[in-house]
Amino acid sequence: MEWVVDGFEIVGVAILVVGSLLGLGSAVVVFFTDGRSAAYERARHDVGRAILLGLEILIIADIVLTITVERTLDSALALGLIVLVRTFLSFSLEIELDGDLPWRRGPAVLGRPREIR
Repeated sequence: MEWVVDGFEIVGVAILVVGSLLGLGSAVVVFFTDGRSAAYERARHDVGRAILLGLEILIIADIVLTITVERTLDSALALGLIVLVRTFLSFSLEIELDGDLPWRRGPAVLGRPREIR
C-alpha cells in the first residue's frame, strides 16, 4: 500500500507542476492575442484549478496512508489537521477563482462547465 500512496503523491505533484506549466503557457498565448489583463485572468484560473486538483489527489494519498499503513492516533490526528488545512485552502481558492460562495452559485449542468470569468 505504500506504493499506492507514493503513486498518489507522484500524481498529485505531477498535476501541480504540469497543470501550472500548462496554465502559464496558455496565459502566454492569451497575452499575445488578448492582452495583459486577459492573460493574468487565464493564468490565475488555470493555475488555481491545477492547485485544486493536485490538493485533492494529495488528500487521497494522506487518507490511504493513514487508513492502511500508519494506524495510530497520532497519524489520524495529523491526517485530520492536514485535511482541514487543505480543505480550507481548496475552499479559499474556489471562492477566489469563481468569485462566489459555493452555495450561492446556480446548479452546474452535467457535461457543461461553468463559465470562466
